[in-house]
Order: sequence, then C-alpha cells, then structure tokens
Amino acid sequence: MLTQEVGQMGRSRRTFTQAFKREAVQLVVDSGHSAAQVARDLGILPKLLRRWKQEVAGDPSAAFPGKGRRKPHEEELARLKRDLVRVTQERDFLKSVAAYFATPTP
Repeated sequence: MLTQEVGQMGRSRRTFTQAFKREAVQLVVDSGHSAAQVARDLGILPKLLRRWKQEVAGDPSAAFPGKGRRKPHEEELARLKRDLVRVTQERDFLKSVAAYFATPTP
C-alpha cells in the first residue's frame, strides 16, 4: 500500500504503490463520493487524489510509471537526445578530418 521514505532534512515521505493509487481513483469513480471525501477516508490529501485522477484520465496505460521508468514520450525524447549527441560528435569529427585533408602538404 504505502512505504515510508526518508527525504531531505530527515523528514519522512510517504510513497504509494501503483495499485493503491489505481484503487483510490477507482473508489472516486465508482462510489459517487467526492475526491475530497475519499481522500479523507484514505488519509491522503485531496489535492493528491485529484492529481492521480487526472493522470489516469490523461493516459491510463502510462499512469504511475514508478521510479526509474519513463512514460513513452519521455523515453522517445531521451533517445532522440542521445542520437543528437552522437550525430553532433560524428559531424565534428568529419569536419576535423575534412580540414586536415584540405590543408596543403609541404
């Protein structure tokens, strides 16, 4: 359900599992109660539950990716950035090689 994590300055931070988040959102949808009421019943902030609900509404399959896992569009962006760095290095190398061969030899 949830775990405790020690954050900055020794304060603990609660983290919730993906299953808990999905069940909490499902409670809001199925029960007909407000997000604030369900959040109070679960002992979490209403703002947090509303954010979870928005995340599920945006893209249910990619909601709550967890630590170290990225959403598909973030993964694509990271891959494109890596490719850009590689292609820029190749271009710079080819420029230096072209400059070397373009200089006249004595």
